[in-house]
Amino acid sequence: MQKIIISGCCGHMGRVVADICANDSDVEVAAGIDLLPQPMEGFPVFSTPAACNVEADAVVDFSHPAALGPLLDFCVGRRLPVVLATTGYSEEQLAQIGQAAKSVPIFRSANMSLGINVLADLIRRAASLLGEDFDVEIEERHHRRKLDAPSGTALMLADAAAGALPYEAEYVYDRHSVRKPRDRREIGISSLRGGTIVGDHTVVFAGRDEVIELTHRAASREVFAAGAVKAAKFLAGTEKPGLYDMSHLIAMEKEI
Repeated sequence: MQKIIISGCCGHMGRVVADICANDSDVEVAAGIDLLPQPMEGFPVFSTPAACNVEADAVVDFSHPAALGPLLDFCVGRRLPVVLATTGYSEEQLAQIGQAAKSVPIFRSANMSLGINVLADLIRRAASLLGEDFDVEIEERHHRRKLDAPSGTALMLADAAAGALPYEAEYVYDRHSVRKPRDRREIGISSLRGGTIVGDHTVVFAGRDEVIELTHRAASREVFAAGAVKAAKFLAGTEKPGLYDMSHLIAMEKEI
């Protein structure tokens, strides 16, 4: 049985991860870490990574970008693989992640859902085939409490399209102050915040007299937590340091 530590265990996503592990005979929560610790059933909770002295096979992080530094120090020091399911990292933090990945396996994805990663693959194919003849626009919708905009997933989907287009795309986040026709090389990204929307993403390919829309809707946060637990299982059996993402997990499942 593989043992994991949940960083951000007292938050909503951390609790969902704990529930999934409680119903999975192959994995056990060894401990939790949370800046505002609360009693959790079945495992101890520590207020900082440094205070956690429990043995484990991997860490799953659903906390906050501000918690990254101490968490990476903890994982590198303990040689613990870590799944980073948090979004909103700065460029400096992404560089820190890259540096830490030289010492331990790190799994990072802007979205842990298998479906959204399949969508990204479809977008790459569509952008490659449609090329300059179709404009690309992305709309994302999330609950009113989400802090970052656009979502990390929207940027991941934009990167998927941009990497397959025959030109260098420019991301445009706000059009209200610019009075000019849309540039052919733009990828527009729009954000909506409201209610309890878990996460909706739509990529629009708009051409002459025809429109193609690719949409993913998450009905619950459980899809993200389930993906993170799968990633933790994958990392627990990975000894080679480096950066891993959902494509590695999907490739492994295809081989099984």
